[in-house]
Amino acid sequence: MTTISLDTPDGPIDALLDTPEGDGPWPGVVVVHDAIGYAPDNELVSERIAAAGYLALTPNLYARGGRARCVTRVMRDLLSQRGRALDDILAARDHLKSLPECTGTVGIAGFCMGGQFALVMGPKGFAASAPFYGTPLPRRLDEILDASCPIVASFGRRDPLGIGAPARLRKIVDTKNITSDIKVYPDAGHSFANLLPAQPLLRVTGFGYNEAATADAWTRVFAFFGEHLHAAAQ
Repeated sequence: MTTISLDTPDGPIDALLDTPEGDGPWPGVVVVHDAIGYAPDNELVSERIAAAGYLALTPNLYARGGRARCVTRVMRDLLSQRGRALDDILAARDHLKSLPECTGTVGIAGFCMGGQFALVMGPKGFAASAPFYGTPLPRRLDEILDASCPIVASFGRRDPLGIGAPARLRKIVDTKNITSDIKVYPDAGHSFANLLPAQPLLRVTGFGYNEAATADAWTRVFAFFGEHLHAAAQ
């Protein structure tokens, strides 16, 4: 794993790049971090994706300015569905495609806020999207998902931000005939696949890491990516 300088329309930002062992080329995956930001947990996610045989690139969406200002700006971009944050994600996609060790096929995965971005970016040149508890679901999602790539989504039933989200997403993808795998984990809450600080407190509030749900969700994601990213590359 290495930190690189990623060129974007608004100047360079840092990004984590993790490369699988062995000989490529490999499909790529843009990873969008959660609202907590660019933390050690992202390294664990990146390592998991690379170990499964994908180039993993995580742009630091909070790279410009102070944290509070960055969080506000990125959330504003998410709500408006335009702006620097989306440009940064597209720049990460294009960087992966330009690498000789990439097949040219790129998926996207995101967590919490990043899961919302993964849904929003589904129609923007990605071969598959893997939102983890992208809740609350982005506004106007029924319009956004026109011509979306296939979606493999994972939710926790105990997520206080996700009430009704799985059913709503299923209805949209069924109406639009989008290939999908949507699963709800009954014993999991929000952020169930992220190892964040203060786990006992998080669990009380409907958040928190769940090892069994995490393992199953990644098994589904990699099977889905194997079908759609490798097939697109071929």
